[in-house]
Amino acid sequence: MTTIHDPNVRGFASDNYSGIHPEILAAIAAANEGHQIAYGEDAYTERLQEVMHRHFGDDTEAFPVFNGTGANVVGLQSMLPRWGAVVSASTAHINVDEGGAPERVAGIKILGVPTDDGKLTPELIDREAWGWGDEHRAQPLVVSITQSTELGTLYTPDEIRAIADHVHPLGMRLHVDGSRISNAAASLDLPLRAFTRDAGVDVLSFGGTKNGAMVGEAVVVLDPEASSGLKFLRKLNMQLASKMRFVSAQLVALLEDDLWLRNARHSNAMAQRLRTGVEAGLADGSIRGVAFTQPTQANGVFATLPDGVAERLRESFRFYDWDAARNEVRWMCSFDTSENDIDAFIAAIARETSR
Repeated sequence: MTTIHDPNVRGFASDNYSGIHPEILAAIAAANEGHQIAYGEDAYTERLQEVMHRHFGDDTEAFPVFNGTGANVVGLQSMLPRWGAVVSASTAHINVDEGGAPERVAGIKILGVPTDDGKLTPELIDREAWGWGDEHRAQPLVVSITQSTELGTLYTPDEIRAIADHVHPLGMRLHVDGSRISNAAASLDLPLRAFTRDAGVDVLSFGGTKNGAMVGEAVVVLDPEASSGLKFLRKLNMQLASKMRFVSAQLVALLEDDLWLRNARHSNAMAQRLRTGVEAGLADGSIRGVAFTQPTQANGVFATLPDGVAERLRESFRFYDWDAARNEVRWMCSFDTSENDIDAFIAAIARETSR
């Protein structure tokens, strides 16, 4: 098959728009020879367990799945009884961007809490963490946070520990949606376990697709007492890959050495280059009317634009509106975003805001 798209087209809509990292493509090819036992009894899934142990601890267990929604649905379902509910930020992916899958597929009530920066605190959690024993209310038994958040902000280890220490005595468990957890680790300059297992997280959805993988995430159980039935839940939720070796091989390629960190550091650096370049343009007057709405702590930049600018920019660079009512947009950088991509985009912003 010949290439039928223009590989020179670049955008800032999502880190899902990027291709597959060459080292991960090579890992898929390396796993392709011969026969391996299906449904996870293969050498690559076994190696993945060993790699996860190095990052998260010896009694960690990883369950590869196809995608992030699947990881969240299966992971949360394993943490809850049928009457359980999850407290999350109102901006959380599980609440906004998963088509109602946690509620429709898993039967989980989401209790969303408004937050300006996408982060929960013990005080915010308490707005929905109540009503235990009341048969008229879905029981709040899990808190789910996102790292890095949907607004590109980060939790520090101390902030996560404060949440864990607050909710565990209430009989609640702590889940992390880590679709961009590698970007968080790169920005914090910390090992993955420093703000997960060591901070009191019970179950993690580990993301690979946004960091260079083709397809594949994993439900990572950090506290075995916090989750049950994952072996069965993964199958009945249609997240059990028959040829699991190809999902596991990608995650091994990311995590066995430092590819996950190299990719995340690069995409974070490109986001910082974009923000710094726009700030410089605002300072010298070549860019007008742009304002940032969130700190740039990972690989996303959130900003407001003057009327009409977003539409003109999208003629050359695709990106999404975040809050169209106030002209807020989101610009995402990927492992393959180049300095030339950033500089061309900054020049386009300068051109369009000066018209």
